[in-house]
Amino acid sequence: MDQSLTSLQPQNVWHYFEEICKIPRPSKNEAQIRNYLLEFAKLHHLEANTDDAGNVVIRKEAKPGFEDKPIVILQSHMDMVCEKNQDSLHNFEIDAIQPYIDGEWVKARNTTLGADDGIGMAAQLAILESDDIPHGSIECLFTVDEETGLTGASAIQPGFLKGRILINLDSEDEGELFIGCAGGIDTLAELQFKRRVVPVNYLPYRIKVTGLKGGHSGDDIHKGRGNANKILNRFLWNASNRYNIRLAQIDGGNLRNAIPREAEAVILVPFKTENMLLEYFKEFYTEMVEELKYTEPHFCLTLESTTHPEAIINKKSQQRLLNAIYACPHGVISMSQRMPGMVETSTNLASIKITGPNTLAVNTSQRSDLESAKTDIASMVESVFLLAKFKVTHSDGYPGWTPNPSSRILNTTIQSYKNLFGNEPRVRSIHAGLECGLFLKKYPYLDMVSFGPTLRDVHSPDEKIHIPSVDKFWKLILETLKNVS
Repeated sequence: MDQSLTSLQPQNVWHYFEEICKIPRPSKNEAQIRNYLLEFAKLHHLEANTDDAGNVVIRKEAKPGFEDKPIVILQSHMDMVCEKNQDSLHNFEIDAIQPYIDGEWVKARNTTLGADDGIGMAAQLAILESDDIPHGSIECLFTVDEETGLTGASAIQPGFLKGRILINLDSEDEGELFIGCAGGIDTLAELQFKRRVVPVNYLPYRIKVTGLKGGHSGDDIHKGRGNANKILNRFLWNASNRYNIRLAQIDGGNLRNAIPREAEAVILVPFKTENMLLEYFKEFYTEMVEELKYTEPHFCLTLESTTHPEAIINKKSQQRLLNAIYACPHGVISMSQRMPGMVETSTNLASIKITGPNTLAVNTSQRSDLESAKTDIASMVESVFLLAKFKVTHSDGYPGWTPNPSSRILNTTIQSYKNLFGNEPRVRSIHAGLECGLFLKKYPYLDMVSFGPTLRDVHSPDEKIHIPSVDKFWKLILETLKNVS
């Protein structure tokens, strides 16, 4: 029998994290977790409010002797990235996440763990429940739909929050304090194609890319991990040009903010080139294993006979798709000159899907610390797909958070960290989207900092949280609340 998370310290935080894991909370479907939060507030006689977007704020009065301290907003998001292994039957709409302890880490069985940002929520609830933590007045803000559009943060209206200091609990490296983040935009490319009858004297095969690490399209984009869509397309592009294969189906990646781990396609191979294709497959597999051996040791590529599809994609559309995917950039575009060692601009080729009877959709996302560079890379991606006759649209995007090294809450948090652990934390900006930039649009006076425990492989089924770092995360929250002024 698996060990309960409540055997871990701090027990109250792990208790609430375990409770949160039981509640389905996909992005845009946060009703169950929102109801849980409201019932929690009612049970503990705390003021709670919701807005039209579904965000929740729960307020707690200052402890005696701390009434003069400023109001502090503690903030996390309700939703989680829903990724699972291909053979998993997990239904994120109704099934509980199954966390388990593995040495110094907590992981989930075959799915994302949801520590992003369930652990931030758990810390908030533990503070709200406690009677013996010294703090001034607190507003605990829980936003919706952070992972797929930051729509909760975007929808917050002036007056919903009273505090002027905000601590975001959605970072993933203990010992690091974040005071800035990249802005982002999504680019969708759609291609209308025609279906053709499956030609005679062709054999059907299914090719699959599996075993990649995937990960966060911001935090992990610089790690050289394989992109399943790019690898699959590389094979298809060469096989199409050399062996006249025809494409019937293609499906790669899932989420705009996750590096794609898996992709597959159904192809038709002419009898006369079948043996040559099979030989090329072996050659290609060997090449990819060599290229990826340091970053993707579990990479797997399979090619197997399958049943005949009902139809194929017309030749011209097939060429446009394969050319566009090959040309589309993916990965780091530039490194920061202002903050050495940090990614400045990147793009993620996130998913390729047949979304309708005659429609192909390619989802990509772009990030940058610079608004002008964000627009530039989105335009670069757009131009690739326009050349291939796709229809291209962009999301509204979200702003970055410009670092403020003179931040008062930053300095308080640094001193609190030094008091607790005897060394100074690293201060940096993150190449991922935090909600802080959007909060500043409605509350330009906010003084903000972001920190959290150590998470790894977020946005993938390998997501895990480092147990000892949670205790340090918890202590830092409490020390900062005690010292804030």
